[in-house]
Amino acid sequence: MPDPSSSSPSPTSPQHGRAPSTPALRRGLKVLGTLLITLSAISPASSVFIIAPGVVGQAGSGALWSFLLAAVVGVFMAFVYAELASAYPLSGGEYAIVARTLGKLPGFVTLGLLMITQLLIIAVIALGVGAYLEVLVPGLPGPVVAAVTTVGATVLAVFDVKLNAWITGVFLVIELAALAVVSALGLVDPARPLGELLTSPVAASPDGVVGPAALGLIAGAAAVAIFSYNGYGSAVYFGEETDDAHRGIARAILWALAITVASELIPVTAVLLGAPSLEELFGAENMMSYFVTAQAGSTVNAVISLAVALAILNAVLAIILITSRMVFSTGRDAAWPGAVSRALAAIHPRTGTPWVATLVTGAFATALCFADKDFLLVVTATSIVAVYAALCLAVLNGRRNRSTAHAAYRMPWFPLAPLLALAALAYVVWQNALDPAVGRPSLAITAGIGVVSALYYLLVVRRRGAWELKGAEDDA
Repeated sequence: MPDPSSSSPSPTSPQHGRAPSTPALRRGLKVLGTLLITLSAISPASSVFIIAPGVVGQAGSGALWSFLLAAVVGVFMAFVYAELASAYPLSGGEYAIVARTLGKLPGFVTLGLLMITQLLIIAVIALGVGAYLEVLVPGLPGPVVAAVTTVGATVLAVFDVKLNAWITGVFLVIELAALAVVSALGLVDPARPLGELLTSPVAASPDGVVGPAALGLIAGAAAVAIFSYNGYGSAVYFGEETDDAHRGIARAILWALAITVASELIPVTAVLLGAPSLEELFGAENMMSYFVTAQAGSTVNAVISLAVALAILNAVLAIILITSRMVFSTGRDAAWPGAVSRALAAIHPRTGTPWVATLVTGAFATALCFADKDFLLVVTATSIVAVYAALCLAVLNGRRNRSTAHAAYRMPWFPLAPLLALAALAYVVWQNALDPAVGRPSLAITAGIGVVSALYYLLVVRRRGAWELKGAEDDA
């Protein structure tokens, strides 16, 4: 590939297409199907029931402001994703984009970060299934339930992507219905006015005393809330299977963010408005179960818990679909030794899906279900920050060297969005650096993965000279 600063198209750019022998995914998804899978990977119900309590525990009722601030950052990043994805709607996702706009070395480092964290994230999410099924069946072994969930999702993921889009769509309707119930429980008969949350937020101190929420706590919690919205950019992984991808993927990303913000912000606000006692809410072992039980009883709480378990299962399926596309792309780009790359790039003749990459993704994720959950969380906690930062630099450089000049979508107010997003990410890094338990070790691990990936590229991949950035033949 020529130097990214060159304005002439490369042999792998959309203007040239790819060699006829390059393995091809089957195009046929509509934007709606891509949107359904993307929203399922985000899993708004999982975010509300698993991530939001952590935000509330830190910022108290100021969590409303935390989620609002996070939504603003989400808009910035959605603009970045939409512009880059409309230029390069490729199954390799972020690494394929960064490699084409910043260069192969940054692209391979991004690939290394994503390969590790995506596989671990599947296991992290799958481990949540048992936690919510335990409401119905006490004593379930969490790792075993997670492994069975991952195996089942992997089998489904091998089938036609259009079928999986509808499967994820059905489960998505169930989780959105559960969030609608939670919202109604808090909004129909609120215990406090909205103005109180906006002007006088309160939080619990370490000793349980409720008092005014400090601005620093609210801003710090926004760093966590940012990741509750994360996933809208995943639509790019289906770019080679979506009709009119250059325009459609950008629309899917922007719609995914809008729906995600609404489906998370509304129920979180409802819980803060409707909780009978904020002090009891802040001190509850399971905030959402406390709220639902207090408002509607244990039976409704059991039904909602089952819906959340289904939402997590749905997220596992969606993320396996996403990750397997990236793994397939690494094989097609010859990132690994010849036989391994050829196997990962195999396309099933009937389903048109990357079946070997899917099975490999599922096998690794299943094994990781038996790893220590705290270890999984530390490894995955901050890698997305590095990926986001790389994308912000990619969109800035893409405009400068015109490697994204063919993008069908151009963000408004450029370069405001990537610059403000970089500022927000710098703040998140600083907050993590202050956290000795998870944040600081996670930053060190993220840096370590980046260094190892860079060394592998420089000492192995570049010397072999085989890493070719390929795309869809019909992506012209």
